Amino acid sequence: MYLDHFGLQRMPFGLTPDTRYFCDLPGHRAALNVLCIAVGSGEGFVKITGEVGTGKTLLCRQFLADMEGCAPCAWLPNPVLRPHEMRLALAHELGLTIAAGDSQALLVRKLELHLLELAQRGQPAILVIDEAQALPDESLEALRLLSNLETERQKLVQIILFGQPELNARLASDHFRQLRQRIAFSYDLPPLRRPEMQAYLNHRLRLAGASTPLFSGAALQSIALLSRGIPRLGHVLAHKALIGAYGRGSPQARLREAWAAACDTEDVAMRLHQYWRRGFIGGAGLLAAGTAAAAVLRWVP
Repeated sequence: MYLDHFGLQRMPFGLTPDTRYFCDLPGHRAALNVLCIAVGSGEGFVKITGEVGTGKTLLCRQFLADMEGCAPCAWLPNPVLRPHEMRLALAHELGLTIAAGDSQALLVRKLELHLLELAQRGQPAILVIDEAQALPDESLEALRLLSNLETERQKLVQIILFGQPELNARLASDHFRQLRQRIAFSYDLPPLRRPEMQAYLNHRLRLAGASTPLFSGAALQSIALLSRGIPRLGHVLAHKALIGAYGRGSPQARLREAWAAACDTEDVAMRLHQYWRRGFIGGAGLLAAGTAAAAVLRWVP
């Protein structure tokens, strides 16, 4: 649509996690450091949580890319699996052949022997589960039992859970206290601060081939404010703002395009409406919101 217009080589703000665009911001670097330390220790569970849209799946894929060739990894992007289905998926990811008629007990035994063989070769397996808050209760318990597999010196499999804050709420119940006590490392991925969001958007633009600033300073600051530090929302707002600028034949998205994008994005528009009704916007936020709202009323048809 607008690649030629803005001199871009590829779309800068797609919603599909793409490790080519990974930005080494403090929060994401801290999460990767926690994962590296955890893998080096070889102990128990690891838990990475973050709000919807904060970049957990991209972080997960970056971690898997970093681990390629270092350890056998099994990645389960769809956690809505019963225990038997989860074990079958783990076996498949590790390249283990399971016959259709194998019983549950035989499947567990084959997995244990395969994991033991990997550990003896100095390559203990890593199981990575995305969207772990959606795991059924019995599957979480099956993971705890899977983590019991160990030699005298090390676990046969490390389990890394990526999930939304709802995962913390589930694990806080007494029902999961045994699993909770086995979480050796955890990290809560924070939203980006405004300067980080601006740096993040510019980083993606540079990697997409931009040679000139495609957002005015006011537009970039507004997107950083309106996105609430959530990269996914930043993508949506930036993409829509560029579409608006393209439609007007402008080489740069300005304040009016940024706020038109906000008004056209349900999550952002709904929050703004709530803030204004409840009087939560004050100080600098009120000034920025008022200036931008005036710009929208004056410039956007």
